Amino acid sequence: MLKVIKTEEEYEAALERVFNLMQIDLVDNSPESDELEALALFIEDYENKHYLIAPPSPIDAITFRLEQLGKDKSELAKILGTRSRQSEILSGKRKLSLEMIRKLHSILNIPAESLITAY
Repeated sequence: MLKVIKTEEEYEAALERVFNLMQIDLVDNSPESDELEALALFIEDYENKHYLIAPPSPIDAITFRLEQLGKDKSELAKILGTRSRQSEILSGKRKLSLEMIRKLHSILNIPAESLITAY
């Protein structure tokens, strides 16, 4: 019987059941595929309530994106104009300006929401 997950034990049992369901070839619109879909929603709801992940700081977002793109931190100096500005941003001595946020969003495709959070 499916029900909302309220405890850690129920959460663990749901994860185990999802794992087991994923080991078989499911047919669309079968009772098992419907159960998997419902369990995924219940698990997501439980995790959103109990395992919140804080968004990254703008500095973390920038360094992560540079790593993803295989670029080093000197690339940031090219985007922001000077090496000293890059150093000040990464050390937290200088906050991002609106123009810097626009450039980082446009050039590196970093979500603006990640760049405007307080840090």
